[in-house]
Amino acid sequence: FTEEDLPIILSEKEQTIRKSGLLEYCHVDSDLHQIGGMDVLKDWLEKRRIAFDDNAAKFGLPAPKGVLLIGVQGCGKSLTAKAISGFWGLPLLRLDVGRLFGSLVGSSAENMRTAIRVAESVAPAVLWVDEIEKSMAGSQSSGQTDGGTSARVLSSFLTWLQEKTAPVFVIATANSIDQLPPELLRRGRLDETFFVDLPDAHERREIFHIHLE
Repeated sequence: FTEEDLPIILSEKEQTIRKSGLLEYCHVDSDLHQIGGMDVLKDWLEKRRIAFDDNAAKFGLPAPKGVLLIGVQGCGKSLTAKAISGFWGLPLLRLDVGRLFGSLVGSSAENMRTAIRVAESVAPAVLWVDEIEKSMAGSQSSGQTDGGTSARVLSSFLTWLQEKTAPVFVIATANSIDQLPPELLRRGRLDETFFVDLPDAHERREIFHIHLE
């Protein structure tokens, strides 16, 4: 397809996502040039920019799995997730884990599997799981509190992260690492973990410059 076909393709993907009712299609108008600081993350993303290209697939280069962004509230984790989508030119899907939990036994885990299938059907794409620690907290005691529902949803998600081959790049954001299950932090499920800190003097100048422009 040509560049003229791209808006049509993205529109069709958006319709597919909305019909699922489990994922939110986010319209993105930002890229990494609107992010001040975070040079290490930007360099990591730049090096992997071509990993979703057809040539990369023909060469046998596996697509990146995803990253975990942990840090102080209000320091740009959500904006960075949107900027990555814009920088790579991929549709951004937001997974609200709260939508997955249904009243019927077994429906929550099935909703997770459905959301995963929808994300893979529109791949390549970026899947953003915002404040993942709130949705995964309590999975350890799930058997006593919700009949194991949270644990099953987490298990479905972790298994997919470990075994997925579809080019769906996962961006998980969290404010606190203490509430995250250790299984999520295991190497191989996500590629890297980045800490998003308060900006230093140089980064503050960059941020002011972006806003002034």
